[in-house]
Amino acid sequence: MPKYYEDKEEDNRACAGIREDFKACLLQHDCVVKDGKLPSECLKEGHCKALQTSFFERSVGEKRFRGKKGY
Repeated sequence: MPKYYEDKEEDNRACAGIREDFKACLLQHDCVVKDGKLPSECLKEGHCKALQTSFFERSVGEKRFRGKKGY
């Protein structure tokens, strides 16, 4: 369930909602909170995998749809 709400500070970047949920998932996961590991270490272990996949697929799709910049 998404936790991104409209009353937060406005973020016009692509996939702002997924980005916020992904960040919250990592920072609130037991791997970070209880074990004291860095979020990057928890990603390598496979935590929050669904949000990570969704976020990176959408951000790559945006670039692919718009094309390369500077041409």
